Amino acid sequence: MWATVEESREQIVGLYQQAWEHSNTTIETLGLDAIGHVPWWPDERREVTLHHVVVRVIADTHRHAGHADIVRELIDGSVGWLKGKDNMPPGDETWWEDYRRRLERVAQEVGNG
Repeated sequence: MWATVEESREQIVGLYQQAWEHSNTTIETLGLDAIGHVPWWPDERREVTLHHVVVRVIADTHRHAGHADIVRELIDGSVGWLKGKDNMPPGDETWWEDYRRRLERVAQEVGNG
């Protein structure tokens, strides 16, 4: 799924809210052992339980939240959980800028390869 240029922020958020409401209703209504089908998965893995889907969505959400955190770090230049907390490896602002540049260079090289 992706957003097109023609879609507004309100449309995208509205679609997300509809999916959220639908998933909440599904989880509240069905048991975790309820069987469903993912039509675009291979035949041998197409049949899944609600439990399997919920765990998979949690893992995907976790991964995408990490991606969003990377974007936020690129925007505001800060890293870590909270300002003033010693939860990151030592390094001053120059060290972190160099580190981010190296990571970006590697990502671009991989993207072009």
